[in-house]
Amino acid sequence: MATVSTEINPQLRTVHRLTAAFIAVALVSLAIANVPALFQAFDRAGFNLYPYARPVIRTYYQGLTIHGVLNVLVWTIFFLSGFFPFVTVYALGRPLASMRLGWIAFWVMLGGLVLAAIPIFANTATVLYTFYAPLQASPAYYIGLTLVVVGTWLIGLDILLTWRAWRRENPGRVTPLAVFGTLATYALWTIASIGLAVEMLFLLIPWSLGIVDTVDPLLARTLFWFTGHPIVYFWLLPAYVSWYAMIPRLAGGRLFSEPMARLAFLFFVLYSIPVGLHHQFSDPGIGGGIKLLHTFMTFAVFFPSLLTYFNVSASIETAARLHGGTGWVKWVRNLPWGNPAFTGQVMGMFLFVPGGISGLTNASYNVNQAIHNTTWVVGHFHLTVGGAVTLTFMATTYWLIPYLTGRALWGRRLAVAQPIIFFVGMAMWSETMHRLGLESIPRRTYLSQAPWFENEWGLNRILLLIGGPTMFVAGVLYFVIIIMTLVASREPARVEVPLARPGEEGSHEQVPKLLDSWRPWLIGSVVLIAIAYLPVFTHLLRNISSVPGFAGIW
Repeated sequence: MATVSTEINPQLRTVHRLTAAFIAVALVSLAIANVPALFQAFDRAGFNLYPYARPVIRTYYQGLTIHGVLNVLVWTIFFLSGFFPFVTVYALGRPLASMRLGWIAFWVMLGGLVLAAIPIFANTATVLYTFYAPLQASPAYYIGLTLVVVGTWLIGLDILLTWRAWRRENPGRVTPLAVFGTLATYALWTIASIGLAVEMLFLLIPWSLGIVDTVDPLLARTLFWFTGHPIVYFWLLPAYVSWYAMIPRLAGGRLFSEPMARLAFLFFVLYSIPVGLHHQFSDPGIGGGIKLLHTFMTFAVFFPSLLTYFNVSASIETAARLHGGTGWVKWVRNLPWGNPAFTGQVMGMFLFVPGGISGLTNASYNVNQAIHNTTWVVGHFHLTVGGAVTLTFMATTYWLIPYLTGRALWGRRLAVAQPIIFFVGMAMWSETMHRLGLESIPRRTYLSQAPWFENEWGLNRILLLIGGPTMFVAGVLYFVIIIMTLVASREPARVEVPLARPGEEGSHEQVPKLLDSWRPWLIGSVVLIAIAYLPVFTHLLRNISSVPGFAGIW
């Protein structure tokens, strides 16, 4: 099995501190968010724990904001901001183009996080993480999160400069798949984040500062969802990079089809942005025809996930058969289930399959009316971001932290059990949330204080009381493993980066030139975005309807 080690170039180690800094912030955020997550789980089962959290968490909606911002925004974005530079450096075999730029990005993002966290914990930014006007937060909240976005652009720029330097040194060579996926992620994110940047800079920040008195809620909401759905792929594609470029190596094999993997990444660049209106099916002021177009585009963006399911599954099965696996199912026993980095990611993949399928329901105009703003939606994104992405990131740390610290992973058997426990809790909890959604139980609602919900408890209440705390326990076990690795492990790590050396990645198939170029795909993405959004924004700008805001303090 070909792997990359620091012996290739000692300068590669310069990225270690930067990666460790980003991962540390991500882990602290996840740990803090794990507490209100437990409170949310008990609330769904009818038990109100928030009075016991005062004065740190004063209300249900403040706890929901803390949980959402720290889990969905900070944990994911800070993790991938450390993971991608590391992957780029080791896949290309050269240091980052500018370590200074990387550290500037880190401090800009950390400063933005602190600036946004202050009003969140002061209960002056209790607006969740969806930036819905006319609910108004402290300007520090909006400015802080804008700085986090700016930091991601700087990381993307650094990775782009690193790749271009490698290209100059290696003319005619195919970009390693892990870097290709990284570039695809930042390409779609850079375009998609324009919507959020416009909303923040021209609508929400001036409005929250009192420079303007009113804001157009529909325009702000549409700009948000221009970014709001593609950001899911910004969180998800780091997991895809690991599934494609690392899982086959961890399994002891190779990727089934590199061209298919590249096509999946390029389809995300092409289709992931012009889909936001499927979140606005119930919004007036937007025509039904353009909503139908976004429906078709949303179904199209499901296709690269199908390619991924086939490609990665085939890679895993091939690896198992290379190690003696036989039969229709028995080959599964020949996989490295004793490796927590492998097991955790596979558990995440198992959660992603039903999560992706339930997303198609959200995208279907008619069926969406039955589950819009219900707990079905909560169950869906907990399977995808809260399940697949989080478990993949956790599993990645099981090889990454030992590699960065030189300390062997503490409690390896416990580390194998931890993602399985998390999987069981998440499967139980999210499945119940899906069923409650079909019974029209609303999301974003203080359910433990809603007497009408009592009649719906029964078995659902029991399942929620088991599933939610089970996930919390798995989260605690994860941090126990990480902390003990840092402070108690004395055995030296014997871990290598599970990436192929440059030039050895993927299968023997020839990569077509079209699948190692960017211009046609970026042009196609811009064209589709113009078709999907130009009529919408033209109409909204011609029909401005502004209203005053009210503070998000509950």
